[in-house]
Amino acid sequence: MRNKTRYFRDWAKLLQRPLYYAALGSMASLLAMPAKALDNSVGATGIDAYRLHEAPYQLTGRKIAIGQVEVGRPAQLGLDKAANTNLAVFVRRLFVGDKQAQPNDFVDEHAGRVASIMISQDKRQTGVAPNAVLYSAALGGNISGGQAQECIAAQMVASQNGGDVRAMNFSFGESLRRDPRPKPVLDGNALLTQCVDWSTRVHNVLYLISGNQGRGGFPIPTDSFNGMTIANSMPIQGEIYNKVDFFSLGSEPTMVIGRDAADERNVGSRRSVTLVAPGRGLATFKPDGSIAPPDTGGTSFAAPHVTATVALLQEWGDRMIRENLRSGGSTGDSNWTLDARQSEVAKAVLMNSADKLQDAGDGLLLGMSRTLLNIPNRSWLESDAYRDVKIPLDAQMGTGHLNAYRAYEQFSPGQWNPEADLPAVGWDYRAVGLSSSEQPAFHDYVLQQPLQAKSYISVTLAWNRLVELQDKNENGEFDLDESFIDRGLNNLDIYLMRAEDDDVNQSVWSSISAVDSVEHIFRQIPTTGRYKIRVAFRRRVNAPIQPYALAWWAVSAR
Repeated sequence: MRNKTRYFRDWAKLLQRPLYYAALGSMASLLAMPAKALDNSVGATGIDAYRLHEAPYQLTGRKIAIGQVEVGRPAQLGLDKAANTNLAVFVRRLFVGDKQAQPNDFVDEHAGRVASIMISQDKRQTGVAPNAVLYSAALGGNISGGQAQECIAAQMVASQNGGDVRAMNFSFGESLRRDPRPKPVLDGNALLTQCVDWSTRVHNVLYLISGNQGRGGFPIPTDSFNGMTIANSMPIQGEIYNKVDFFSLGSEPTMVIGRDAADERNVGSRRSVTLVAPGRGLATFKPDGSIAPPDTGGTSFAAPHVTATVALLQEWGDRMIRENLRSGGSTGDSNWTLDARQSEVAKAVLMNSADKLQDAGDGLLLGMSRTLLNIPNRSWLESDAYRDVKIPLDAQMGTGHLNAYRAYEQFSPGQWNPEADLPAVGWDYRAVGLSSSEQPAFHDYVLQQPLQAKSYISVTLAWNRLVELQDKNENGEFDLDESFIDRGLNNLDIYLMRAEDDDVNQSVWSSISAVDSVEHIFRQIPTTGRYKIRVAFRRRVNAPIQPYALAWWAVSAR
């Protein structure tokens, strides 16, 4: 605890402001365990991404742009003295706020280590997406800085690569104590949280946000609707990352050292954690290119695993779009269109392909590679999210543990129209409408083949909250004196139904949260037969037409 406090104090002194990284965990002596290197977390015992680097996939994030915003920034060879021997991490462009980074300013070990998880090209510790194009911004040392400056930095990164940045990593957080609102709470309306949700829609970039942990105190913007908040896992048996870390607060912490636990929870019943990724005991690269000794880690190191996985998926999607165009196809008659680039699609694919329960080898559990346990050692089947149709996410696990290879398997069948004969695995990007003649109020996705009794089906629906910029000068960009307005969240639901049924009251199962921007079903098929998934627009709050992404994974009858 003393080391973490001293680290934060030193940074606050350097930057003249009390804004911090997501906590790296503490009290390691209570949880002594063998250190795990980066190759464990990226390989088969972690997210299984190295398999995608090899033939026949050869996915390394090539030409895909991703972003990073932190207090400091990684070092760059040729710009910073600290990077004179760093041949592992190459950042395309560096900023401080919205300005070009100057030599040696705000170089930071933490930011460098996070970047190395994403893009390291060193064979000793290869990153998740070593050939991805990374843009990184430091927040800098402005004493008057705050959430507006953080939004400016994120906006700057999101606008790079011709405005085509697919995912953004946030391994830092803001304190509610610094939020200027009277009696601030985690209701999604801190300026930085609204900025994340606005930018997700306007820049079409998926934000991966490190979940709060440790002593807490830095929860903004973990209450985002449109981004993903990532908890961290640790290995408890052998080398497999299969347990939520003891220091992940989750969505509903019961105790936070030195603070009121209520300050770390979202207002109402909406949960924050969407996914779990490796975060404990990772060996990463310092700015000088040396390997940092493994430490207790945290959600700061979990989030970049997810960010870089997006780059792997997007490389595959772009490859398939190009192949379709070369073969004479068009964007209207293919399973691969620009819809594959939508942030909602990436979110639904990542969440739906997550590991929950280890498959016995018969495929009935969708080929999952591990059983993920929460802090009290309970699995998904013991979660209220499994039992309650109004709760789509487990408080500590979200929908499960990131598995990059399974995410590829979820994504690779491509997009499917609900009017087509649908395969057992696929995804779609479409819209539903209320008070509109342009879109129907629901879509039915009828699976072509009967599903196997006692197998499981996983379905995830994702859509965006509508946050708009109060654009005083009408330049289309956020400026320091501007703000956002929350237009609310339209309510969508999903139902698992027998193919012949039309009444949702006869559904096998459903996900009908009234407060979340995702719905999720993970359920056992009761009898062999044909089934369908219904996506329904239940309540209009803002626009009459609501775009969404849907991902499904089932097992056809044998």
